[in-house]
Amino acid sequence: MPPKRADAASTATKKAAPKAASTSKTAAPKPAKPTTKKTTTAKTTTKKTATKPAKAAPAKVAKPAAKAPAKRGRTAKKAEPKEKPVAEAEEAIVDDETENAKESFSTTNMTTPEPEPAPANISRKRKAAEPVTEVPIAKKIKVARLKEEEKNIAPNQKLHVFVFGEGSSGELGLGTAKNAVDVKRPRLNPHLQADNVGVVQVATGGMHVLALTHDNKILTWGVNDQGSLGRDTTWEGGLVDIDDNKSDDSSDSGSDSGMNPREATPTAIPADAFPEGTKFVQVAAGDSASFALTDDGLVYGWGTFRSNEGIFGFTKTIYVQRTPMLIEGLKKIRHISCGANHVLALDSNGNVFAWGSGQQNQLGRRVVERTKHEGLVPREFGLPRKRISQVACGSYHSFALDTSGNVWAWGLNNFGETGIPDNAGEDDAVVLKPTKVESLSGMNIKMIAGGGHHSAAITEEGDCLVWGRLDGYQMGIAMDTLKAKSEDEVVKDEHNRPRILKVPTALPTVKPASFISCGTDHNIAITKEGKAYAWGFSANYQTGLGTDDDVEVATMIDNTAVREKKLNWAGAGGQYSILTAPADVAPQVNGTN
Repeated sequence: MPPKRADAASTATKKAAPKAASTSKTAAPKPAKPTTKKTTTAKTTTKKTATKPAKAAPAKVAKPAAKAPAKRGRTAKKAEPKEKPVAEAEEAIVDDETENAKESFSTTNMTTPEPEPAPANISRKRKAAEPVTEVPIAKKIKVARLKEEEKNIAPNQKLHVFVFGEGSSGELGLGTAKNAVDVKRPRLNPHLQADNVGVVQVATGGMHVLALTHDNKILTWGVNDQGSLGRDTTWEGGLVDIDDNKSDDSSDSGSDSGMNPREATPTAIPADAFPEGTKFVQVAAGDSASFALTDDGLVYGWGTFRSNEGIFGFTKTIYVQRTPMLIEGLKKIRHISCGANHVLALDSNGNVFAWGSGQQNQLGRRVVERTKHEGLVPREFGLPRKRISQVACGSYHSFALDTSGNVWAWGLNNFGETGIPDNAGEDDAVVLKPTKVESLSGMNIKMIAGGGHHSAAITEEGDCLVWGRLDGYQMGIAMDTLKAKSEDEVVKDEHNRPRILKVPTALPTVKPASFISCGTDHNIAITKEGKAYAWGFSANYQTGLGTDDDVEVATMIDNTAVREKKLNWAGAGGQYSILTAPADVAPQVNGTN
Protein backbone atom coordinates (compact mmCIF):
# COMPACT_ATOMS: atom_id res chain seq x y z
CA MET A 1 0.00 0.00 0.00
CA PRO A 2 5.60 4.07 -9.13
CA PRO A 3 8.41 7.52 -14.87
CA LYS A 4 10.04 6.94 -21.80
CA ARG A 5 8.89 9.23 -23.52
CA ALA A 6 9.18 10.36 -19.80
CA ASP A 7 8.80 7.43 -17.19
CA ALA A 8 6.55 4.97 -15.57
CA ALA A 9 4.66 7.24 -13.51
CA SER A 10 3.16 10.24 -15.19
CA THR A 11 3.07 13.18 -17.42
CA ALA A 12 1.09 16.23 -16.49
CA THR A 13 3.01 18.77 -14.44
CA LYS A 14 1.16 20.93 -12.03
CA LYS A 15 1.77 24.63 -11.83
CA ALA A 16 5.02 25.34 -13.66
CA ALA A 17 7.28 23.31 -11.38
CA PRO A 18 5.65 19.88 -10.88
CA LYS A 19 5.19 18.27 -7.52
CA ALA A 20 6.46 14.79 -8.34
CA ALA A 21 3.81 12.25 -9.08
CA SER A 22 6.09 9.87 -10.86
CA THR A 23 6.21 6.21 -10.09
CA SER A 24 9.95 6.30 -10.21
CA LYS A 25 10.57 9.31 -8.08
CA THR A 26 13.37 9.85 -5.69
CA ALA A 27 12.96 9.92 -1.97
CA ALA A 28 13.30 13.63 -1.59
CA PRO A 29 10.97 16.25 -0.16
CA LYS A 30 8.63 18.16 -2.43
CA PRO A 31 9.26 21.68 -3.69
CA ALA A 32 6.79 24.53 -3.46
CA LYS A 33 3.76 24.78 -5.70
CA PRO A 34 4.39 27.57 -8.21
CA THR A 35 1.75 29.94 -9.41
CA THR A 36 1.35 28.84 -12.99
CA LYS A 37 -0.62 25.80 -13.97
CA LYS A 38 0.67 22.79 -15.74
CA THR A 39 2.91 23.14 -18.69
CA THR A 40 4.00 19.79 -19.92
CA THR A 41 6.83 18.25 -21.76
CA ALA A 42 6.30 14.89 -23.34
CA LYS A 43 2.61 14.34 -24.01
CA THR A 44 1.18 16.72 -21.49
CA THR A 45 -1.35 19.45 -21.57
CA THR A 46 -0.79 23.17 -21.24
CA LYS A 47 -3.08 24.87 -18.74
CA LYS A 48 -3.98 28.45 -18.26
CA THR A 49 -2.48 30.66 -15.60
CA ALA A 50 -3.71 30.05 -12.09
CA THR A 51 -4.68 32.82 -9.72
CA LYS A 52 -3.94 30.93 -6.51
CA PRO A 53 -1.04 32.22 -4.39
CA ALA A 54 2.10 30.15 -4.32
CA LYS A 55 2.60 27.78 -1.43
CA ALA A 56 5.73 27.89 0.66
CA ALA A 57 8.31 25.27 -0.18
CA PRO A 58 8.62 22.55 2.44
CA ALA A 59 11.92 22.28 4.20
CA LYS A 60 14.11 19.34 3.37
CA VAL A 61 14.03 16.45 5.81
CA ALA A 62 16.66 14.00 4.63
CA LYS A 63 18.52 12.88 1.59
CA PRO A 64 17.22 9.72 0.06
CA ALA A 65 19.08 6.55 0.84
CA ALA A 66 19.52 5.81 -2.80
CA LYS A 67 18.64 7.60 -5.97
CA ALA A 68 15.39 6.36 -7.47
CA PRO A 69 15.60 4.98 -11.01
CA ALA A 70 16.11 7.51 -13.77
CA LYS A 71 12.91 8.86 -15.27
CA ARG A 72 11.79 8.03 -18.75
CA GLY A 73 10.94 10.62 -21.30
CA ARG A 74 7.19 10.67 -20.85
CA THR A 75 6.97 11.49 -17.19
CA ALA A 76 5.77 14.71 -15.80
CA LYS A 77 5.70 14.69 -12.05
CA LYS A 78 6.54 16.72 -9.10
CA ALA A 79 10.06 17.99 -9.60
CA GLU A 80 12.47 16.78 -6.94
CA PRO A 81 15.84 18.22 -5.91
CA LYS A 82 18.73 16.47 -7.61
CA GLU A 83 20.64 13.97 -5.56
CA LYS A 84 24.36 13.34 -5.65
CA PRO A 85 25.21 11.12 -8.64
CA VAL A 86 25.96 7.46 -8.23
CA ALA A 87 29.69 6.83 -8.34
CA GLU A 88 29.81 4.78 -11.50
CA ALA A 89 29.74 5.37 -15.23
CA GLU A 90 29.36 1.94 -16.77
CA GLU A 91 25.77 2.63 -17.86
CA ALA A 92 24.55 5.89 -19.36
CA ILE A 93 20.97 7.05 -18.91
CA VAL A 94 18.92 5.78 -21.80
CA ASP A 95 15.92 7.59 -23.27
CA ASP A 96 13.29 6.39 -25.69
CA GLU A 97 14.81 7.96 -28.77
CA THR A 98 18.06 6.00 -28.21
CA GLU A 99 16.68 2.75 -26.79
CA ASN A 100 15.93 0.97 -30.06
CA ALA A 101 19.59 0.47 -30.83
CA LYS A 102 20.11 -0.91 -27.34
CA GLU A 103 17.24 -3.34 -27.54
CA SER A 104 18.66 -5.02 -30.63
CA PHE A 105 21.40 -6.69 -28.56
CA SER A 106 18.92 -8.15 -26.09
CA THR A 107 20.35 -11.67 -26.20
CA THR A 108 23.91 -10.63 -25.42
CA ASN A 109 25.43 -10.29 -21.99
CA MET A 110 24.29 -6.92 -20.68
CA THR A 111 26.54 -6.42 -17.73
CA THR A 112 28.60 -3.88 -19.67
CA PRO A 113 26.24 -2.25 -22.18
CA GLU A 114 27.69 0.36 -24.48
CA PRO A 115 27.00 3.78 -22.93
CA GLU A 116 24.85 6.26 -24.81
CA PRO A 117 24.57 10.00 -24.20
CA ALA A 118 21.44 11.30 -22.52
CA PRO A 119 19.21 12.83 -25.21
CA ALA A 120 17.81 16.32 -25.25
CA ASN A 121 14.24 16.96 -24.21
CA ILE A 122 11.66 15.39 -26.49
CA SER A 123 8.77 17.51 -27.73
CA ARG A 124 5.29 16.43 -26.85
CA LYS A 125 4.11 15.93 -30.39
CA ARG A 126 6.11 12.91 -31.47
CA LYS A 127 6.48 11.26 -34.81
CA ALA A 128 5.32 7.69 -35.22
CA ALA A 129 7.57 5.22 -33.45
CA GLU A 130 10.20 3.52 -35.57
CA PRO A 131 10.03 -0.28 -35.82
CA VAL A 132 12.26 -1.99 -33.29
CA THR A 133 14.05 -5.28 -33.31
CA GLU A 134 11.76 -7.80 -31.66
CA VAL A 135 13.28 -9.75 -28.80
CA PRO A 136 12.85 -13.49 -29.31
CA ILE A 137 10.71 -15.48 -26.89
CA ALA A 138 12.83 -17.42 -24.43
CA LYS A 139 13.40 -21.11 -24.99
CA LYS A 140 10.51 -23.35 -24.07
CA ILE A 141 10.93 -25.24 -20.85
CA LYS A 142 9.09 -28.43 -20.00
CA VAL A 143 7.25 -28.14 -16.71
CA ALA A 144 5.12 -30.60 -14.79
CA ARG A 145 1.40 -29.86 -14.70
CA LEU A 146 -0.15 -29.59 -11.26
CA LYS A 147 -2.97 -31.79 -10.12
CA GLU A 148 -6.37 -30.17 -10.45
CA GLU A 149 -6.73 -29.68 -6.68
CA GLU A 150 -3.32 -27.94 -6.54
CA LYS A 151 -4.02 -25.40 -9.28
CA ASN A 152 -4.62 -21.69 -8.78
CA ILE A 153 -8.20 -20.58 -9.36
CA ALA A 154 -8.91 -17.73 -11.75
CA PRO A 155 -11.40 -14.99 -10.75
CA ASN A 156 -14.69 -15.15 -12.64
CA GLN A 157 -16.68 -12.08 -11.52
CA LYS A 158 -17.05 -9.72 -14.50
CA LEU A 159 -16.30 -6.12 -13.62
CA HIS A 160 -17.24 -2.62 -14.66
CA VAL A 161 -14.02 -0.60 -15.09
CA PHE A 162 -13.97 3.12 -14.22
CA VAL A 163 -10.97 5.30 -15.10
CA PHE A 164 -9.83 8.83 -14.23
CA GLY A 165 -6.75 11.03 -14.10
CA GLU A 166 -4.11 11.73 -16.74
CA GLY A 167 -4.58 9.87 -20.01
CA SER A 168 -2.34 11.61 -22.52
CA SER A 169 -0.14 8.52 -22.85
CA GLY A 170 -3.08 6.13 -23.22
CA GLU A 171 -3.10 5.00 -19.58
CA LEU A 172 -6.89 5.24 -19.31
CA GLY A 173 -7.51 2.93 -22.27
CA LEU A 174 -10.03 5.34 -23.79
CA GLY A 175 -8.48 5.32 -27.24
CA THR A 176 -7.46 8.53 -28.98
CA ALA A 177 -10.63 10.54 -28.38
CA LYS A 178 -10.16 14.14 -27.31
CA ASN A 179 -11.88 13.49 -23.99
CA ALA A 180 -9.34 10.81 -23.08
CA VAL A 181 -7.09 13.36 -21.35
CA ASP A 182 -7.59 14.88 -17.89
CA VAL A 183 -10.59 12.81 -16.85
CA LYS A 184 -11.54 14.55 -13.64
CA ARG A 185 -13.98 12.02 -12.22
CA PRO A 186 -14.59 8.27 -12.70
CA ARG A 187 -15.73 7.34 -16.20
CA LEU A 188 -16.86 3.92 -17.40
CA ASN A 189 -14.39 2.71 -20.01
CA PRO A 190 -16.46 1.86 -23.12
CA HIS A 191 -13.70 -0.42 -24.46
CA LEU A 192 -14.01 -2.67 -21.40
CA GLN A 193 -17.75 -3.26 -21.20
CA ALA A 194 -18.59 -6.11 -18.84
CA ASP A 195 -21.09 -7.79 -21.14
CA ASN A 196 -18.82 -8.15 -24.19
CA VAL A 197 -15.28 -7.97 -22.73
CA GLY A 198 -15.72 -9.23 -19.19
CA VAL A 199 -12.66 -8.04 -17.27
CA VAL A 200 -12.16 -10.03 -14.06
CA GLN A 201 -8.91 -8.48 -12.72
CA VAL A 202 -6.87 -5.30 -13.32
CA ALA A 203 -3.27 -4.30 -12.51
CA THR A 204 -2.02 -0.70 -12.67
CA GLY A 205 1.61 0.06 -13.48
CA GLY A 206 3.36 3.40 -13.63
CA MET A 207 2.08 4.31 -17.09
CA HIS A 208 0.52 1.08 -18.36
CA VAL A 209 -2.30 -1.24 -17.37
CA LEU A 210 -3.07 -4.96 -17.66
CA ALA A 211 -6.48 -6.61 -17.46
CA LEU A 212 -7.42 -10.29 -17.35
CA THR A 213 -10.73 -11.25 -18.96
CA HIS A 214 -13.18 -14.05 -18.18
CA ASP A 215 -12.20 -15.81 -21.42
CA ASN A 216 -8.47 -15.91 -20.57
CA LYS A 217 -7.24 -12.90 -22.56
CA ILE A 218 -4.64 -10.46 -21.25
CA LEU A 219 -5.46 -6.93 -22.40
CA THR A 220 -2.79 -4.22 -22.20
CA TRP A 221 -2.70 -0.47 -22.85
CA GLY A 222 -0.60 2.60 -22.07
CA VAL A 223 3.11 3.25 -22.62
CA ASN A 224 4.99 0.54 -24.53
CA ASP A 225 8.40 2.20 -24.95
CA GLN A 226 10.16 -0.64 -23.15
CA GLY A 227 7.90 -3.55 -23.99
CA SER A 228 5.57 -3.37 -21.00
CA LEU A 229 2.49 -4.13 -23.17
CA GLY A 230 3.91 -7.45 -24.40
CA ARG A 231 2.76 -6.91 -27.98
CA ASP A 232 3.70 -5.02 -31.14
CA THR A 233 2.28 -1.50 -31.10
CA THR A 234 4.12 -0.20 -34.19
CA TRP A 235 1.86 2.38 -35.84
CA GLU A 236 2.67 3.61 -39.32
CA GLY A 237 -0.23 6.04 -39.56
CA GLY A 238 1.36 8.74 -37.46
CA LEU A 239 0.31 9.74 -33.95
CA VAL A 240 -3.26 10.92 -33.71
CA ASP A 241 -3.74 14.57 -32.83
CA ILE A 242 -6.61 14.66 -30.35
CA ASP A 243 -7.89 17.89 -31.91
CA ASP A 244 -8.68 15.85 -35.02
CA ASN A 245 -11.14 13.78 -33.00
CA LYS A 246 -14.50 15.50 -32.81
CA SER A 247 -15.90 15.67 -29.31
CA ASP A 248 -18.11 17.98 -27.31
CA ASP A 249 -16.08 17.29 -24.20
CA SER A 250 -15.12 20.49 -22.40
CA SER A 251 -11.67 19.24 -21.44
CA ASP A 252 -9.07 21.96 -21.55
CA SER A 253 -6.34 19.57 -22.59
CA GLY A 254 -3.75 20.70 -25.10
CA SER A 255 -4.09 20.46 -28.84
CA ASP A 256 -0.94 18.48 -29.58
CA SER A 257 -1.21 15.40 -27.34
CA GLY A 258 -0.76 12.83 -30.06
CA MET A 259 -1.36 9.20 -29.13
CA ASN A 260 -0.64 5.87 -30.73
CA PRO A 261 -4.04 4.14 -31.02
CA ARG A 262 -2.40 0.73 -30.61
CA GLU A 263 -1.16 1.83 -27.21
CA ALA A 264 -4.19 3.85 -26.14
CA THR A 265 -6.77 1.13 -26.88
CA PRO A 266 -7.05 -2.05 -24.74
CA THR A 267 -5.81 -4.91 -26.93
CA ALA A 268 -5.12 -8.57 -26.19
CA ILE A 269 -1.64 -10.05 -26.29
CA PRO A 270 -1.77 -12.62 -29.12
CA ALA A 271 -2.67 -16.08 -27.85
CA ASP A 272 0.28 -17.65 -29.67
CA ALA A 273 2.63 -15.72 -27.38
CA PHE A 274 1.93 -18.45 -24.79
CA PRO A 275 1.94 -22.25 -24.97
CA GLU A 276 -1.37 -23.78 -26.00
CA GLY A 277 -3.63 -24.47 -23.03
CA THR A 278 -2.11 -21.81 -20.75
CA LYS A 279 -4.69 -20.44 -18.32
CA PHE A 280 -4.10 -17.23 -16.39
CA VAL A 281 -5.24 -16.36 -12.87
CA GLN A 282 -3.49 -13.01 -12.14
CA VAL A 283 -1.68 -10.13 -13.82
CA ALA A 284 0.71 -7.64 -12.16
CA ALA A 285 2.48 -4.47 -13.31
CA GLY A 286 5.51 -2.42 -12.27
CA ASP A 287 6.91 0.71 -13.85
CA SER A 288 8.16 -0.89 -17.08
CA ALA A 289 7.57 -4.60 -16.56
CA SER A 290 4.52 -6.87 -16.55
CA PHE A 291 3.80 -10.36 -15.27
CA ALA A 292 1.11 -13.01 -15.56
CA LEU A 293 0.53 -16.00 -13.26
CA THR A 294 -0.93 -19.27 -14.58
CA ASP A 295 -3.15 -21.84 -12.90
CA ASP A 296 -0.14 -24.20 -12.88
CA GLY A 297 1.84 -21.72 -10.77
CA LEU A 298 4.13 -20.52 -13.57
CA VAL A 299 5.04 -16.88 -14.16
CA TYR A 300 5.42 -15.17 -17.55
CA GLY A 301 6.93 -11.70 -17.85
CA TRP A 302 7.91 -9.01 -20.33
CA GLY A 303 9.27 -5.44 -20.41
CA THR A 304 12.29 -4.38 -18.38
CA PHE A 305 13.46 -3.12 -15.00
CA ARG A 306 15.06 0.27 -14.44
CA SER A 307 17.82 1.37 -12.08
CA ASN A 308 19.38 4.66 -11.01
CA GLU A 309 21.21 4.84 -14.33
CA GLY A 310 18.35 4.00 -16.70
CA ILE A 311 17.34 0.64 -18.14
CA PHE A 312 18.70 -2.16 -15.96
CA GLY A 313 17.52 -5.21 -17.91
CA PHE A 314 14.92 -7.96 -17.74
CA THR A 315 17.23 -10.94 -17.22
CA LYS A 316 21.01 -11.26 -17.03
CA THR A 317 21.15 -11.68 -20.82
CA ILE A 318 18.07 -9.78 -22.05
CA TYR A 319 17.92 -6.00 -21.99
CA VAL A 320 14.28 -5.47 -23.01
CA GLN A 321 11.85 -8.38 -23.42
CA ARG A 322 9.07 -7.28 -25.77
CA THR A 323 7.09 -10.53 -25.81
CA PRO A 324 6.05 -12.79 -22.91
CA MET A 325 8.66 -15.26 -21.68
CA LEU A 326 8.58 -17.88 -18.95
CA ILE A 327 10.47 -16.81 -15.82
CA GLU A 328 12.81 -19.67 -14.99
CA GLY A 329 13.22 -20.94 -11.46
CA LEU A 330 9.65 -20.28 -10.32
CA LYS A 331 7.04 -22.99 -9.75
CA LYS A 332 3.87 -23.44 -7.70
CA ILE A 333 3.56 -19.66 -7.35
CA ARG A 334 0.33 -18.43 -5.72
CA HIS A 335 0.66 -14.65 -5.95
CA ILE A 336 2.90 -11.97 -7.48
CA SER A 337 3.34 -8.34 -6.41
CA CYS A 338 5.29 -5.56 -8.17
CA GLY A 339 7.09 -2.50 -6.92
CA ALA A 340 8.43 0.14 -9.28
CA ASN A 341 11.32 -2.09 -10.38
CA HIS A 342 11.18 -5.27 -8.33
CA VAL A 343 8.89 -8.26 -7.94
CA LEU A 344 7.89 -10.64 -5.13
CA ALA A 345 6.44 -14.09 -5.80
CA LEU A 346 4.81 -16.19 -3.07
CA ASP A 347 4.68 -19.96 -3.60
CA SER A 348 2.26 -22.58 -2.30
CA ASN A 349 4.70 -23.59 0.45
CA GLY A 350 4.78 -20.12 1.98
CA ASN A 351 8.18 -19.15 0.56
CA VAL A 352 8.96 -15.85 -1.20
CA PHE A 353 11.19 -15.10 -4.21
CA ALA A 354 12.41 -11.61 -5.16
CA TRP A 355 14.08 -10.20 -8.27
CA GLY A 356 14.61 -6.95 -10.18
CA SER A 357 16.62 -3.89 -9.18
CA GLY A 358 17.96 -4.04 -5.63
CA GLN A 359 19.65 -0.66 -5.28
CA GLN A 360 17.35 0.34 -2.43
CA ASN A 361 17.59 -3.08 -0.72
CA GLN A 362 14.05 -3.91 -1.83
CA LEU A 363 15.09 -7.47 -2.71
CA GLY A 364 15.84 -8.27 0.93
CA ARG A 365 19.31 -9.56 0.08
CA ARG A 366 22.68 -7.97 -0.48
CA VAL A 367 23.27 -6.85 -4.05
CA VAL A 368 26.78 -5.52 -4.69
CA GLU A 369 27.59 -3.31 -7.65
CA ARG A 370 29.97 -5.80 -9.25
CA THR A 371 27.30 -8.53 -9.40
CA LYS A 372 24.17 -6.37 -9.41
CA HIS A 373 22.63 -8.22 -12.38
CA GLU A 374 22.35 -11.30 -10.18
CA GLY A 375 19.37 -9.45 -8.75
CA LEU A 376 17.50 -10.23 -11.98
CA VAL A 377 17.39 -13.90 -10.97
CA PRO A 378 14.46 -14.86 -8.67
CA ARG A 379 15.78 -16.04 -5.32
CA GLU A 380 14.62 -16.66 -1.79
CA PHE A 381 16.03 -14.44 0.94
CA GLY A 382 15.82 -13.83 4.70
CA LEU A 383 12.12 -14.40 5.43
CA PRO A 384 10.94 -17.30 7.63
CA ARG A 385 10.55 -20.32 5.34
CA LYS A 386 7.14 -21.90 4.81
CA ARG A 387 5.42 -19.27 6.93
CA ILE A 388 4.50 -16.37 4.61
CA SER A 389 0.85 -15.88 3.69
CA GLN A 390 0.90 -12.53 1.84
CA VAL A 391 3.37 -10.19 0.09
CA ALA A 392 3.11 -6.55 -1.01
CA CYS A 393 5.38 -3.92 -2.57
CA GLY A 394 5.84 -0.20 -2.28
CA SER A 395 7.81 1.57 -4.97
CA TYR A 396 11.15 0.76 -3.35
CA HIS A 397 10.22 -1.17 -0.22
CA SER A 398 8.50 -4.48 0.50
CA PHE A 399 6.26 -6.29 2.99
CA ALA A 400 5.39 -9.84 3.95
CA LEU A 401 2.69 -11.08 6.33
CA ASP A 402 3.33 -14.42 8.04
CA THR A 403 0.93 -17.08 9.30
CA SER A 404 1.28 -15.79 12.88
CA GLY A 405 0.10 -12.30 11.92
CA ASN A 406 3.54 -10.67 11.98
CA VAL A 407 4.45 -8.06 9.37
CA TRP A 408 7.99 -8.08 7.92
CA ALA A 409 9.45 -5.15 5.98
CA TRP A 410 12.65 -4.17 4.15
CA GLY A 411 13.94 -1.68 1.59
CA LEU A 412 14.01 2.12 1.35
CA ASN A 413 13.08 3.81 4.65
CA ASN A 414 13.93 7.53 4.32
CA PHE A 415 10.43 8.48 5.41
CA GLY A 416 9.72 5.53 7.68
CA GLU A 417 7.70 3.85 4.94
CA THR A 418 8.57 0.36 6.19
CA GLY A 419 6.88 1.10 9.52
CA ILE A 420 10.26 0.74 11.27
CA PRO A 421 10.90 4.21 12.73
CA ASP A 422 14.48 3.82 13.97
CA ASN A 423 16.19 5.72 11.15
CA ALA A 424 13.24 7.55 9.59
CA GLY A 425 14.32 10.95 8.29
CA GLU A 426 18.02 10.10 8.24
CA ASP A 427 20.44 9.84 5.33
CA ASP A 428 21.00 6.35 3.89
CA ALA A 429 17.88 5.11 5.61
CA VAL A 430 17.23 1.56 4.46
CA VAL A 431 16.17 -1.68 6.11
CA LEU A 432 18.77 -4.13 4.82
CA LYS A 433 16.91 -7.40 5.39
CA PRO A 434 13.41 -8.53 6.37
CA THR A 435 12.70 -7.13 9.83
CA LYS A 436 9.62 -7.56 11.99
CA VAL A 437 7.49 -4.38 12.17
CA GLU A 438 6.82 -4.08 15.88
CA SER A 439 4.48 -1.11 15.42
CA LEU A 440 2.02 -3.45 13.65
CA SER A 441 2.26 -6.32 16.14
CA GLY A 442 -1.12 -7.43 17.44
CA MET A 443 -2.95 -5.19 14.95
CA ASN A 444 -4.64 -8.09 13.08
CA ILE A 445 -3.43 -6.89 9.69
CA LYS A 446 -5.32 -8.47 6.80
CA MET A 447 -3.95 -6.33 3.93
CA ILE A 448 -0.95 -4.07 3.42
CA ALA A 449 0.15 -1.76 0.57
CA GLY A 450 3.06 0.59 -0.20
CA GLY A 451 3.36 3.83 -2.13
CA GLY A 452 6.35 5.97 -3.06
CA HIS A 453 7.45 6.87 0.49
CA HIS A 454 4.42 5.92 2.55
CA SER A 455 2.37 2.82 3.32
CA ALA A 456 -1.05 1.73 4.53
CA ALA A 457 -2.76 -1.35 5.94
CA ILE A 458 -6.26 -2.65 6.66
CA THR A 459 -7.04 -4.46 9.91
CA GLU A 460 -9.57 -7.24 10.47
CA GLU A 461 -11.65 -4.69 12.40
CA GLY A 462 -11.79 -2.36 9.39
CA ASP A 463 -9.30 0.32 10.44
CA CYS A 464 -7.25 1.90 7.66
CA LEU A 465 -3.78 2.58 9.07
CA VAL A 466 -1.33 4.98 7.42
CA TRP A 467 2.32 5.95 8.02
CA GLY A 468 5.36 7.45 6.29
CA ARG A 469 5.78 10.64 4.29
CA LEU A 470 3.03 13.20 4.81
CA ASP A 471 4.14 16.54 3.33
CA GLY A 472 1.99 15.93 0.24
CA TYR A 473 -1.10 14.89 2.25
CA GLN A 474 -0.26 11.21 1.75
CA MET A 475 -1.78 10.38 5.16
CA GLY A 476 -5.30 11.70 4.48
CA ILE A 477 -5.36 13.20 7.99
CA ALA A 478 -5.77 16.94 8.69
CA MET A 479 -2.37 18.58 9.09
CA ASP A 480 -3.48 20.39 12.24
CA THR A 481 -4.12 17.00 13.81
CA LEU A 482 -0.66 15.80 12.84
CA LYS A 483 1.00 18.97 14.13
CA ALA A 484 -0.44 18.26 17.56
CA LYS A 485 1.24 14.86 17.79
CA SER A 486 4.37 14.29 19.83
CA GLU A 487 7.92 13.79 18.58
CA ASP A 488 7.51 10.09 19.28
CA GLU A 489 4.83 9.97 16.58
CA VAL A 490 5.77 12.66 14.04
CA VAL A 491 9.09 13.91 12.68
CA LYS A 492 8.97 17.69 12.18
CA ASP A 493 11.31 20.09 10.41
CA GLU A 494 13.03 23.15 11.90
CA HIS A 495 9.85 25.16 11.31
CA ASN A 496 7.79 22.66 13.31
CA ARG A 497 6.05 21.40 10.19
CA PRO A 498 5.19 17.66 10.14
CA ARG A 499 7.14 15.61 7.61
CA ILE A 500 6.96 11.96 8.67
CA LEU A 501 4.31 9.98 10.54
CA LYS A 502 6.31 7.28 12.31
CA VAL A 503 3.44 5.41 13.98
CA PRO A 504 0.69 3.60 12.02
CA THR A 505 -2.40 5.75 12.61
CA ALA A 506 -6.05 5.04 11.80
CA LEU A 507 -7.89 7.25 9.33
CA PRO A 508 -10.90 8.68 11.18
CA THR A 509 -13.00 9.18 8.01
CA VAL A 510 -12.61 5.74 6.39
CA LYS A 511 -14.22 2.95 8.39
CA PRO A 512 -14.90 0.12 8.08
CA ALA A 513 -12.33 -0.22 5.32
CA SER A 514 -11.90 -3.34 3.19
CA PHE A 515 -9.28 -2.37 0.57
CA ILE A 516 -6.42 0.10 0.13
CA SER A 517 -4.29 1.08 -2.88
CA CYS A 518 -1.25 3.36 -2.64
CA GLY A 519 0.08 5.28 -5.61
CA THR A 520 3.30 7.26 -5.58
CA ASP A 521 1.70 10.05 -3.55
CA HIS A 522 -2.05 9.44 -3.68
CA ASN A 523 -4.26 6.74 -2.20
CA ILE A 524 -7.68 5.18 -2.62
CA ALA A 525 -9.44 3.17 0.07
CA ILE A 526 -12.71 1.27 -0.29
CA THR A 527 -15.12 0.64 2.55
CA LYS A 528 -17.10 -2.52 3.18
CA GLU A 529 -20.14 -0.66 1.83
CA GLY A 530 -18.36 -0.24 -1.51
CA LYS A 531 -17.58 3.50 -1.30
CA ALA A 532 -14.21 4.84 -2.43
CA TYR A 533 -12.23 7.53 -0.57
CA ALA A 534 -9.23 9.32 -2.07
CA TRP A 535 -6.54 11.72 -0.85
CA GLY A 536 -3.06 13.03 -1.61
CA PHE A 537 -1.42 14.37 -4.77
CA SER A 538 -4.03 15.30 -7.37
CA ALA A 539 -2.31 17.46 -10.00
CA ASN A 540 -3.55 15.11 -12.74
CA TYR A 541 -7.01 14.48 -11.23
CA GLN A 542 -5.88 11.04 -10.04
CA THR A 543 -7.97 11.34 -6.87
CA GLY A 544 -11.17 11.36 -8.97
CA LEU A 545 -12.52 14.29 -6.96
CA GLY A 546 -12.58 16.79 -9.82
CA THR A 547 -9.71 18.90 -8.51
CA ASP A 548 -6.04 19.27 -9.38
CA ASP A 549 -5.27 20.60 -5.91
CA ASP A 550 -3.84 18.16 -3.42
CA VAL A 551 -6.48 16.57 -1.19
CA GLU A 552 -5.61 16.86 2.50
CA VAL A 553 -8.30 14.70 4.10
CA ALA A 554 -9.66 11.39 2.80
CA THR A 555 -12.79 12.31 0.79
CA MET A 556 -15.46 10.13 -0.78
CA ILE A 557 -15.45 9.86 -4.59
CA ASP A 558 -18.99 10.61 -5.70
CA ASN A 559 -20.33 11.11 -9.22
CA THR A 560 -23.08 9.60 -11.34
CA ALA A 561 -20.81 6.88 -12.75
CA VAL A 562 -20.10 5.21 -9.41
CA ARG A 563 -22.72 6.56 -7.01
CA GLU A 564 -24.97 3.51 -7.19
CA LYS A 565 -22.16 0.98 -7.57
CA LYS A 566 -20.64 -1.19 -4.87
CA LEU A 567 -16.95 -0.76 -5.64
CA ASN A 568 -14.64 -3.65 -4.78
CA TRP A 569 -11.13 -2.68 -6.00
CA ALA A 570 -8.94 0.34 -6.72
CA GLY A 571 -5.64 0.78 -8.52
CA ALA A 572 -3.49 3.88 -8.04
CA GLY A 573 -1.16 4.29 -11.02
CA GLY A 574 1.47 6.92 -11.61
CA GLN A 575 -0.87 9.78 -12.53
CA TYR A 576 -4.16 7.97 -13.01
CA SER A 577 -6.46 5.62 -11.11
CA ILE A 578 -8.94 2.82 -11.79
CA LEU A 579 -11.97 1.57 -9.86
CA THR A 580 -13.94 -1.62 -10.44
CA ALA A 581 -17.37 -2.86 -9.41
CA PRO A 582 -19.10 -6.22 -9.93
CA ALA A 583 -21.15 -6.17 -13.12
CA ASP A 584 -24.62 -6.95 -11.82
CA VAL A 585 -26.43 -3.95 -13.33
CA ALA A 586 -25.02 -2.18 -16.38
CA PRO A 587 -24.28 1.51 -15.63
CA GLN A 588 -24.64 4.41 -18.05
CA VAL A 589 -21.60 4.72 -20.32
CA ASN A 590 -21.67 8.51 -20.37
CA GLY A 591 -22.38 9.20 -16.73
CA THR A 592 -19.06 10.88 -16.06
CA ASN A 593 -17.68 14.34 -15.37
